[in-house]
Amino acid sequence: MATQVDLRQLAVDRGNTGTTTILRKGRPLMRYGIPLMIVAGFVSVVAWSLRERFLPARSVTVVPVVLTQADVRQAGTPLFQAAGWVEPRPSAVVVSALVEGVIEELLVAEGQPVVKGQPIAKLIDADARLTVADAEASVRLREAELALAQGTLEAAKIQFEQPVQMQAALAEAEATLAKLQTEIKNLPFAIRTAQSQLLLAEQSLAGKKSVGDSITVRALQQAQSEFDTATAARAQLVERGSSLQNELSAWGRKCDALRSQLTLKTEETRKLSESRANVQAGEAKLQQAKVAVEIAQLRLSRMTVHAPITGRVLTVVAKPGRRLMGLAAASEQDSATIVTLYDPKMLQVRADVRLEDVSQVQPGFQAQITSAALRAPLLGEVIVATSQADIQKNTLQVKVAIHDPPAVIKPEMLVQVSFIAPERKSEQHPGSVDPLRILVPRTLVETTEGGTTLWIADLTRGVARRQAIRLGAMVNQELVEVVGGLTPLDKLIVSGRDGIQEGARIRVTDEDRTLGIASH
Repeated sequence: MATQVDLRQLAVDRGNTGTTTILRKGRPLMRYGIPLMIVAGFVSVVAWSLRERFLPARSVTVVPVVLTQADVRQAGTPLFQAAGWVEPRPSAVVVSALVEGVIEELLVAEGQPVVKGQPIAKLIDADARLTVADAEASVRLREAELALAQGTLEAAKIQFEQPVQMQAALAEAEATLAKLQTEIKNLPFAIRTAQSQLLLAEQSLAGKKSVGDSITVRALQQAQSEFDTATAARAQLVERGSSLQNELSAWGRKCDALRSQLTLKTEETRKLSESRANVQAGEAKLQQAKVAVEIAQLRLSRMTVHAPITGRVLTVVAKPGRRLMGLAAASEQDSATIVTLYDPKMLQVRADVRLEDVSQVQPGFQAQITSAALRAPLLGEVIVATSQADIQKNTLQVKVAIHDPPAVIKPEMLVQVSFIAPERKSEQHPGSVDPLRILVPRTLVETTEGGTTLWIADLTRGVARRQAIRLGAMVNQELVEVVGGLTPLDKLIVSGRDGIQEGARIRVTDEDRTLGIASH
């Protein structure tokens, strides 16, 4: 008999239906929302990377740079020649009068050799000598004033340290005070004495009056006078008591004031400070007077103008009798110049070099200097090129130092300078390849305040780029050499440059390889 299986025992109780409903409602967001966000981000990145392909590009025409072998000459061979003239190096020395005055005597002539410190000219120095004498007298006067101030200071110090005058005044006041005290103490005895004398005079007068006519009138008048005198003396002594008390009080206050004054020494301190200030002022005035003497002596010494260097007189500018303005601020140019000097061992040539040859000359290059006054060429060395070109001659002046110039060479002589080719690296290493020169059309070069630039086609990024460059020598009417900023693989934008911006997208439509080559 088969056993029956109850399938209801395998059923699962799903009584919590609320939680299941919530999970089912949240699954679409988790299933579709996050993938859509990932896809949207990927699409955004791809669109951003391909944005330039959808932007409009400017059509341009490019041209490659022109490459040619550099013109390398053998060391020691002349590169080119230039005319020039001889001048002092670094410049002529101007000898000027440092003070105002009139030339009394000129002591040199043009071409004369001089040594350092040698007198060149003398100016009229009468007024300068008087100024020195006046300044020296002022010094003596200031010395006397300083001595007087120092003596006053010593007296003030003694008076401050030993105030004998105040001590004497105090002793005198104390003596007067003691005298008054003694007088007041003896006043009662004096009053009693006066009273006794008054009584005696009164009795004498009364006795004489009682005698009658037997006594003379004169004796009676004398007795009356003695009585009146005794009466007045007694009255005076009585009144003297109050006045003595007042005098005693006043002299007591005076003694106290003198003691305070002796302790404080106010007046002595003031006099001592004033004396010290007078000494300092006297010293300062004396120093000013001494400086005035030095200034006057300096001006007197400058009345003789001395040579500042050892050399030769180039030009004489002033003549005897001419007034020189010295260092006056309102003086005109060369109003103080007497002569100009130069060192014959320090000469240079200022050569006019054509602009197309300037790039071949560098400081340190050797040069040969020839002149009609020379039997053999002189050796020179390029120092520096000047900063301003001559627009009329289309040249730039280059300074060439002369090595060991002979005595026959003088400033302002016309000479010819041959610039010598220097030793190149290619000559030091045989078999090395001569360097290449990069040439570009002159019409493509733009010069602004920021420098010299070219528009370059950046084919890797497909954009236009402004490239700063450094120009070299002019090759011909169409081509110019670029010595920095370009590579042989750069492409130059020819057409389509008007209004172009840095980083603008470009599309190369054509490449012109003939521009500038025909003339080269």
